Amino acid sequence: MRQPATTIDLRRDLVGLLPRLRRFAITLAGEVAVADELVQAVCQRAISKGHQWSGEGRLESWIYMLARQQWTDDIRKRKPKASVRGNVADIREAARERAAAVDPDTIHHMISDMPDGVSSMFLLVDVEGHSYQQAADIMGIPLANVVSQLATARLHFAGLAGTHPIHRY
Repeated sequence: MRQPATTIDLRRDLVGLLPRLRRFAITLAGEVAVADELVQAVCQRAISKGHQWSGEGRLESWIYMLARQQWTDDIRKRKPKASVRGNVADIREAARERAAAVDPDTIHHMISDMPDGVSSMFLLVDVEGHSYQQAADIMGIPLANVVSQLATARLHFAGLAGTHPIHRY
């Protein structure tokens, strides 16, 4: 039995989105193995709910929204785990030690060391090129939160670089 053309197109387009979806999933999960499981679950969810996508807007935004929803569902199913983050001085020291050779792993660690939620916003806007409004829609948060999270992300990187941003009052 032949599948509808929209399902075939959705599957084809989903394959093209896999690298970006994986990067986004890593920012949510923080671990590659967990992110890969998330990507698999999102792909299954997208295919099963493909009839719900109206075809309006960007498929990528819809897929990212599904990823965020899946991640939220997964978190609710698990017990809360204590998240231990190093203090800013420890992060700065680690960044200085790694500054000699910046490689993809280093960049990944710098992004994953960001406060919760901030890394996803940074990826969506500064790496993937989404507008602030698109990122707000994908994450299901107000536009003001996007602006705040991006400011936090940029200050995080400025702190890692050892620069002191000018505070405006």
